[in-house]
Amino acid sequence: MGRGGQDYGRKENTSSDNSDRGIFKAWSKDVRECEEHFKVSVKSGLSHDEVENRRKIYGSNELEKHDGQSIWKLVLEQFNDTLVRILLAAAIISFILAWYDGEEGGEMEITAFVEPLVIFLILIVNAIVGVWQESNAEKALEALKEIQSEHASVIRNNERIPTLPAKDLVPGDIVELKVGDKVPADMRVVELISSTLRLEQGSLTGESEAVNKTNKPVAEDTDIQGKKCIVFAGTTVVNGHCFCLVTQTGMETEIGKVHNQIHEASQSEDDTPLKKKLNEFGERLTMMIGLICILVWLINVKYFLTWDYVDGWPTNFKFSFEKCTYYFEIAVALAVAAIPEGLPAVITTCLALGTRKMAQKNALVRKLPSVETLGCTTVICSDKTGTLTTNQMAVSKLVAIGPNADALRAFKVEGTTYNPLDGQIENWQAGRLDANLQMIAKIAAVCNDAGVSQSEHKFVAHGMPTEAALKVLVEKMGLPEGSKDVQSGSKSTILRCCEWWNQHDRRVATLEFDRDRKSMGVIVNSGEGKPSLLVKGAVENVLDRSSKIQLRDGSIVKLDNNAKNLILQALHEMSTSALRCLGFAYKDELANFENYNGNEDHPGHQLLLDPSNYSSIEKELIFVGLVGLRDPPREEVYQAIEDCRAAGIRVMVITGDNKNTAEAICREIGVFTPNEDISSKSLTGKDFMELRDKKAFLRQSGGLLFSRAEPRHKQDIVRLLKEEGEVVAMTGDGVNDAPALKLADIGIAMGIAGTEVAKEAADMVLADDNFSSIVAAVGEGRSIYNNMKAFIRYMISSNIGEVACIFLTAALGIPEGLIPVQLLWVNLVTDGPPATALGFNPPDKDIMKKPPRRSDDSLINLWILFRYLVIGIYVGLATVGVFIIWYTHDSFLGIDLSGDGHTLVTYSQLANWGQCSSWKNFTASPFTAGARVISFDANPCDYFQTGKVKAMTLSLSVLVAIEMFNSLNALSEDGSLLTMPPWVNPWLLLAMSVSFGLHFIILYVPFLAQVFGIVPLSFNEWLLVLAVALPVILIDEILKFVGRCTSGSARRSKQKSE
Repeated sequence: MGRGGQDYGRKENTSSDNSDRGIFKAWSKDVRECEEHFKVSVKSGLSHDEVENRRKIYGSNELEKHDGQSIWKLVLEQFNDTLVRILLAAAIISFILAWYDGEEGGEMEITAFVEPLVIFLILIVNAIVGVWQESNAEKALEALKEIQSEHASVIRNNERIPTLPAKDLVPGDIVELKVGDKVPADMRVVELISSTLRLEQGSLTGESEAVNKTNKPVAEDTDIQGKKCIVFAGTTVVNGHCFCLVTQTGMETEIGKVHNQIHEASQSEDDTPLKKKLNEFGERLTMMIGLICILVWLINVKYFLTWDYVDGWPTNFKFSFEKCTYYFEIAVALAVAAIPEGLPAVITTCLALGTRKMAQKNALVRKLPSVETLGCTTVICSDKTGTLTTNQMAVSKLVAIGPNADALRAFKVEGTTYNPLDGQIENWQAGRLDANLQMIAKIAAVCNDAGVSQSEHKFVAHGMPTEAALKVLVEKMGLPEGSKDVQSGSKSTILRCCEWWNQHDRRVATLEFDRDRKSMGVIVNSGEGKPSLLVKGAVENVLDRSSKIQLRDGSIVKLDNNAKNLILQALHEMSTSALRCLGFAYKDELANFENYNGNEDHPGHQLLLDPSNYSSIEKELIFVGLVGLRDPPREEVYQAIEDCRAAGIRVMVITGDNKNTAEAICREIGVFTPNEDISSKSLTGKDFMELRDKKAFLRQSGGLLFSRAEPRHKQDIVRLLKEEGEVVAMTGDGVNDAPALKLADIGIAMGIAGTEVAKEAADMVLADDNFSSIVAAVGEGRSIYNNMKAFIRYMISSNIGEVACIFLTAALGIPEGLIPVQLLWVNLVTDGPPATALGFNPPDKDIMKKPPRRSDDSLINLWILFRYLVIGIYVGLATVGVFIIWYTHDSFLGIDLSGDGHTLVTYSQLANWGQCSSWKNFTASPFTAGARVISFDANPCDYFQTGKVKAMTLSLSVLVAIEMFNSLNALSEDGSLLTMPPWVNPWLLLAMSVSFGLHFIILYVPFLAQVFGIVPLSFNEWLLVLAVALPVILIDEILKFVGRCTSGSARRSKQKSE
């Protein structure tokens, strides 16, 4: 790539002046100076030798291809996560221990290897998903390249090359541009062939209308929109013909700068609020696991390290490697118990389900974490054109002449699209057009080069948007009375009224629009042999060239000062409402064009060949009326902004359009109130960048407006808001929006009007281009976050219970009640369905009446932590307790447990099972477990190892049952099951059934029972499981009641203090 791309990065994030320093400011120089600087003649172009020299200096006219991260680096990055690292360490240690135990062979070998292999599988799947997501990050840059022109018509060595590859252009090349051409590089207009030149550059600059270009220089310090003599790469010529001199290529063009900004924004993407919280939780979990593991080892050191005291000093140390390994395995089990392995999978599933819900509301989520980020959005930075407005010009006011010259008639025109059936004219009598309105309709229909067509249920303009809007107005006005019998007025066409006028008054010549007279005229022939001139243009200019005025009945009177002032007053009122106004006039007396029908031999035809004659032809006009046009706001936007205000979300409008238009739209849609003083809330992008304390401006409450904003301004605004701790959603549709979309916490692109560049840079795409869909998506995001918080708390509380179980086992010195593979099964499979089902909890009714949660809002506050510690301790007591009950009791709570014939021992014996070999006359009777009979003839002490299989099964079953009932507690953070019963979320009841079903499968399928080290249970044993598990609901109900009482009293005391 050329040097331009290499230099730009060093100039990024500077002021406009600094970013232009060191380059030739072609926009402020006349054509001769530009020719001298680039050492080229407009007539002959560059020589081939000079082209080759410049290509060595500047490189090809292409956008840089940034090398993405290598696949291995992306894979390694997936392990840069605290929870993942803990899992990895646990898997490696488990694998080593399994290998060590595997040397002994036997059945335990299968069980031992299941755990590390399952953990490795989880990590591999997680890495694959992460790499796939990140490898899509640079697609916006590829989409940007697609809007570049492929070919250019160039003059070199006095020869015209019609299809030179655009990548071969160099600074100094002379390029010819015609209607429909895509501009191949940033260029200085040096010669206008047509009288006018217009380009559509809204996707780059945010302007709502095609822009007139000139070859005259402008001020040095002008902004991108003000560079009227520069055409920008990627924009399109909609009118005119010219020659241009290439000034910037490749990465030095404006689109190249956008490319660079997108790349830089993609390098600085932050973690989502949820990811940050989970990372913080992982770090705390690491510390907790480490402390508990050390504590477990300290408690059990006496079992694998003993010594005698001689003269007060420890001697005769004895170390048991086998027991040391055993307690090390307990520590690993503790780590497995503490980590919610299923959490990443459940979060992904919940977010994926959330994307489906959002898709039903026309919000298509491209990146899963965006679903959660939406829930804590505090600021929406919205583009105006195409987002808050329709990006379709529409006539909103029609002003016609009254019964006398001192009276005007004003009609409000409804509708915001190019659909002729969208809205109507207020107080309009269809088919009763008076002479004055007929003339307005005729001029709007015939003095017009645009068209409207229907494409996929959408109406599209062809040509100038303002002219297309005029044709739509003609359709709403209808046909004159008595015209129905005209055969050409076919109802099958979209513009049947315009067609009728064009058939009735056939155009024979066109006086093209130019920037000096600011009007367009057509000469028409009505078939009577008498030509007429129809003119439309800037109201002041048309009025200045008019000497008469047409009244309602068609009569003509002199245009006096009173009538003129009345029209100018109406113009002023419309202009201050940000309407673009066009005036209409006509002329019947055309002495030079008598009997003219387009014939080149007619004397008048020579006058038309020279545009300098147009002003003299368009004089002594008869003024008939004017219209006000605008890019109207979407109808649903006002309510959406009200909803944002109620939800505590600020709306900031950032647009490339001019200040007056943007302010008028913002007042209309509710960003500002109609009479609000917005002098301190509305700035141009340039003025904002010159502020000393930009953050103070952004901290203002309510809405803000930034007009004439360039792409880097949008980026800087988003960056400053993020530094202030705001969670920023940025909407947009153009190329100029892409860098800010990439940088924002969540970028939202328009699906219909949006460019591919904007869509690829965004996290979410609106299928209907509707701002109100964002508000609906925010509500859905809040609901999803609340549900995610519910299942995260549920899973964490379950893990606390597992940790308590293992800790109590180690502290009491009893045999291991749960092995790592069982804990892994519970965390991944058994807990998964209920946790996922909690994602279907119905949303709160007032979810969009609450302020957004803070991005640093904790998932678990102190009270919730205390609650789950209490629940966790109960889970530990229940799972360990049922283990002890089976060994020490033949019945519990009236439930007979002696049916299997197992031997009862004392608690003292159970706690000191390691000394079994020294006990005298200890025997253990065989007992039944399903179809198996477990005996201990060879070694009675195996009763505490292989014989614990029934007690382990009871512990595992109690753990599963408690966690199922605990999922009911998670339906609401503080609400009782009496007010929010389980059937409000039928998916949860189904999930509980699935989890219990999976547990039955591993219990009653022999192969799986062997893998998990469990056996089938009898009916009485299941009664014991339920009796021990059910109290968890009662305990949490009591805790919720306490929580409601304390929070209620806290609210009341706060209200009293206020």
